[in-house]
Amino acid sequence: MRPRMKFICSVAVLIATLICARDLRADEIADFYQGKTIRIIIGYGEGGGYDVYGRLAAEFLGRHIPGNPTIIPQNLPGAGSFKAVDYLANAAPQDGTYLGTVAQTVAMDAIVDEQNTIDITRLPYIGRITSNIDIGIAMPATGIKSFADARNREIIVGVSGGGSTSVVYPLALNAYAGAKFKLVRGYKGTAEISMAAERGEVDVNPAVGIPGIMTTHPEWITQHQAVILYQNALKRYASLPDVPTLPELATTDEGRTVMRVIAGTAEIGRSILTTPGVPPARLAALRKAFQEMLKDPDFLAACEKRNLMLDPGTGEAMDAIVKETMHLPKPIIESVRALLKG
Repeated sequence: MRPRMKFICSVAVLIATLICARDLRADEIADFYQGKTIRIIIGYGEGGGYDVYGRLAAEFLGRHIPGNPTIIPQNLPGAGSFKAVDYLANAAPQDGTYLGTVAQTVAMDAIVDEQNTIDITRLPYIGRITSNIDIGIAMPATGIKSFADARNREIIVGVSGGGSTSVVYPLALNAYAGAKFKLVRGYKGTAEISMAAERGEVDVNPAVGIPGIMTTHPEWITQHQAVILYQNALKRYASLPDVPTLPELATTDEGRTVMRVIAGTAEIGRSILTTPGVPPARLAALRKAFQEMLKDPDFLAACEKRNLMLDPGTGEAMDAIVKETMHLPKPIIESVRALLKG
């Protein structure tokens, strides 16, 4: 046989071997999942955003996983979703039959909790359904035009309590971006702060989630009926190309690092993760199935009918955000801890 022919035959054999190996792996995954039940552990109670998106994944993901397993959502609230995190990390089977949706702030919460013993990086994400970007909003009647006004004069901000995002954002912007926000505490949540802003009691609602706005007040964004000062995100949201992110507003390297930690929580948004120890081939299959679900016409129709925002992301991208947060230098962790204490 001529050398050229030998080479062609060798390449053909190699390709055939790789195809067979791929098909064998696919068959092994289908054989594993066929007839099985996957559980999605939801770290919050019924009815909230995590529950809505967790149940959405439970409804559609199974049809894209080889073997078409049944998926059942199960609520396990407690400790800001850390009860669910602890269960997934330490008690659930580590074979790809348990998934979860937990606080988007899970990595940030872990680094500031000195009692935490769970390595969050060991729980790989399979994908994100949507980000959960918060924005700072001022009503036109205030005369505020942009974030620059917050650097030039005192602006009254309505906030809730503790280390909530409504407290953290303005404090971080005061510390690292030269803002002059005056915090007025005592409001119960975003809805109450929004009403106070509309009544003129405060100038700014500092932490309004885009998914919620698009359901209740889409005209604030689509028709520019409100002034948006900033967005808590690592990159500018497509519908808000002219609004700066928190890291962009920081004026020092330390400030940009702290702001990236805070902004990374929004990028995690409503994501689905799994347990440690899932075999690589199964993890890859779950991630592939997740991306296929995001293109499913029935899934997209359900999101449109239910008014659910979509801003997909890959599991690998979410893992990268978590790892960056978990490996921060100690001085930065202390700075984040101080902000979260309000």
